[in-house]
Amino acid sequence: MSYIAKPKVTHPSLKRNRLGLTTRDYEGTVSTLCAGCGHDSVTAAIIQAVFDLDIEPHMLAKMSGIGCSSKTPAYFASQSHGFNSVHGRMPSVTTGANMANRELTYIGVSGDGDSLSIGVGQFVHAIRRNLNMCYIIENNGVYGLTKGQFSASADIGSRPKKGLPNQQEPIDPVSTALSLGASYVARSFSGDKAQLVPLIKGALRHSGFALVDVISPCVTFNDHEGSTKSYAHTRQFYHHVVDLDYVPPAEEIRAAYDDGEAMPVELHDGSTLVLRKVDQEYDPTSRAAAFKYLRQRFNEGEIVTGLLYIDDERREMHDLMGNVDRPLSELELGTLHPGKAGLRKILDGYN
Repeated sequence: MSYIAKPKVTHPSLKRNRLGLTTRDYEGTVSTLCAGCGHDSVTAAIIQAVFDLDIEPHMLAKMSGIGCSSKTPAYFASQSHGFNSVHGRMPSVTTGANMANRELTYIGVSGDGDSLSIGVGQFVHAIRRNLNMCYIIENNGVYGLTKGQFSASADIGSRPKKGLPNQQEPIDPVSTALSLGASYVARSFSGDKAQLVPLIKGALRHSGFALVDVISPCVTFNDHEGSTKSYAHTRQFYHHVVDLDYVPPAEEIRAAYDDGEAMPVELHDGSTLVLRKVDQEYDPTSRAAAFKYLRQRFNEGEIVTGLLYIDDERREMHDLMGNVDRPLSELELGTLHPGKAGLRKILDGYN
């Protein structure tokens, strides 16, 4: 795989964060993905999120597996740590790295094939352990690197460029994460940066496993009429559950609309924010309510986006295991090694 470095030129008027860095300082190499790929929009959202959160690049660890999605870490935060693992094994590598150094911020970028097919077992146990990481799935419903076969997230009736429609039930990463006890579950669309950036920021700051499933159309193999992961289909059928973002203080903006309805609101900068109220019974802190709402909207052919569920009370992996606060990678060998007597005591406990 070849990489093209970007020129180190920063415009003097670019905004700087509290570290004195610009968004250019969080960029990586030039993308080699297809022009128009949704994954590049996800990259831009990640860059904006880590910039806004003032994360020091050397305190960020970016992980991936195999696939178009797993090339993404090469395109952001070039001065951070990174590991491109084998197909479907990103969660276990992240688990090991997190055990060694819990002080880093871990962001894993995977795909629907990498996470829901060969890597589904790893995905499941990362959630079960409540591994402290932001787990992003760039979900396009196909295997792009192997020429467009259906992945496990392809909807029934979804049509490929060539061949018969899919007849197998899809695996929904959001519903799967909810059922397994994930403490932060969100879904967004690569073409909706205004929604995606806050969701990634929330995931990065959440203590525990945070899933952000991103519908990210494949412009080469899955962006045609009949595809349920195309730009046109997603823009027509996706609906916000909750929109949360920071708006600078200014003259008050008022909006009145009923539960379940959507309303465009013009902001002070001239941009338009579409607000949608959730139904009265929806509760983002209730797994049961989230399941019910997702199933109802799925039956209506809608793609629900936004922060779908959050639980701030569940303890993350290190707390569950009672690990020391100091990173294991910084402990002296004598502290890590129990010695012969200690090992004998441990082994005797299995007799």
